[in-house]
Amino acid sequence: MDGVRIDDLIDRQRLRRKLGFWRILTFLAAIGCVMLVTLLLLDPETFGQTSRPHVAHVKIAATITEDEDLLDRLDRIKSSQNVKGVIISVDSPGGTTAGGEAIYEAIREVADEKPTVTQVGTLAASAGYMVSVAADHIVARQSSIIGSIGVIFQYPNIEELLTNWGIDMRSVKSTPLKAEPNFYGETPVGAEQMIEAMILDSFDWFKGIVAERRGFDQATIARLADGSVFTGRQALELEMIDQLGGLDEARDWLTSQGLDEDLDLVVYEREDTRTGSLFLQSVAHAIGFNTEHGFAGRIQERVFLDGLLSIWHGGDN
Repeated sequence: MDGVRIDDLIDRQRLRRKLGFWRILTFLAAIGCVMLVTLLLLDPETFGQTSRPHVAHVKIAATITEDEDLLDRLDRIKSSQNVKGVIISVDSPGGTTAGGEAIYEAIREVADEKPTVTQVGTLAASAGYMVSVAADHIVARQSSIIGSIGVIFQYPNIEELLTNWGIDMRSVKSTPLKAEPNFYGETPVGAEQMIEAMILDSFDWFKGIVAERRGFDQATIARLADGSVFTGRQALELEMIDQLGGLDEARDWLTSQGLDEDLDLVVYEREDTRTGSLFLQSVAHAIGFNTEHGFAGRIQERVFLDGLLSIWHGGDN
């Protein structure tokens, strides 16, 4: 009996040692996984998908604003030694003039360092076309909508509505043109002329960058910049774009610039700052959920635009 008990004790000690070994091994493996994930999140240039030579793909969709996240992505692309070429996919009716200007300048900085091509989807109008011309080459679908070169400033007059509600709006101002034009009352003399002067100045700047990038003379840009939109086929004839096609044709153009045709295409996506988790964002994409633009984000984009706009109002009267 004593021999059996001694054997049982020895077996139990061996079992405890084995369990302890596997517990330690599991703990170390868990620490290793955490460290690996941390490295991937903190330094994707060294450990992630962008650690190898590749083509960067950036999507500019919906309403254009001075998007800090997008500008940061373009800056990272410009600075990365692993990015050999860039595709900018545009599908936008435009947005704020200042937002288009900021993104245009950021793309030009990228294009100064790496071959950059714009691939237009459904729409590149107003500020959407503004950011498109920043690239070295523009590819669009035959039925894409291109153009609407111009600037607009809109403001409502809700005086009658306020009167119906029994609201009497008043203001005391330092000068007649301060905060004009407003949403109520008669527009003072000179207010609309002031706004028109701003619009025309921004319009001249817009026409100037299009003429410079596309090689248009003054007569040509004056003819094209009347607010008109064109199909991709028309835009090609007018030399507003360079080629008809899609993503494959954009890749082919990069190859013609000396890039390896086998380079991976890496999409530089918007970081989900609401969750602060790239891992959760990756899971969301894996199950087919698009986190690029939420419903609330789209509402905010459309409602909270302010200042001069370069945007195409398709279907508006």
